Order: sequence, then structure tokens, then C-alpha cells
Amino acid sequence: QVQLVESGGGLVQAGGSLRLSCAASGRTFSTYAMAWFRQAPGKEREFVAGISRNGNIVSDSMKGRFTISRDNAKNTVYLQMNSLKPEDTAVYSCAADRRMSTDRNEYHYWGQGTQVTVSS
Repeated sequence: QVQLVESGGGLVQAGGSLRLSCAASGRTFSTYAMAWFRQAPGKEREFVAGISRNGNIVSDSMKGRFTISRDNAKNTVYLQMNSLKPEDTAVYSCAADRRMSTDRNEYHYWGQGTQVTVSS
């Protein structure tokens, strides 16, 4: 069982930056693939970025602005978001599972989400 808790969301102006954190429970964190998804009002949850032992992936629409990283000693995964745009406004959730995927249905463990609001 893995429990995930996100933090770091908030209100930021367009062009600004935020760093989201996702703290995980458990002693086997390093063996899990971790990912960030986001869901804007009225839209489906979409893949943002993922990281595993084999590397990381960032969605094409966010590449160059968003970076995912992890600190296995702290059981934490991060999402650094730069050059934020109003369309980045969403609830951001982290997810964990044994294999990395861009498909939200492949993840068994989810955090509660953190709101990111980007004002124009």
C-alpha cells in the first residue's frame, strides 16, 4: 500500500513558477514509477510527466516548461513548473504504480490532488 500526499499548489501569475511535491509512504518508494496528472474543470485527467528507474517522460505540451524529479531518500517526487500559463490551471495529482504509463487507468495509487491556479 502506498499513500501519497501532494503539496505546493497555489495561485500564481502567468509566467511564474511553482514546485509541487508528492510525499509517499512506504519503504519501497524507489521501486515505484511515479507520475503527475492534472484535471481542469470540465476536462479529462491528463498525463503531465512520469519518472521511473528507466528515465522520465514529460508531455509534449509541457516539455521545456515542466520538469519531474524524485528524491528516493525523502520518498518524494517533484514537479517543477515554469513559465506557467492560465491554461495550466488544474488540480494536479500524483500517482504511483510498479510500471510507468501515460494512461491514468494504469495507476493504482493516487494522492488527493493540489490546486494550481494561474492568473492572466
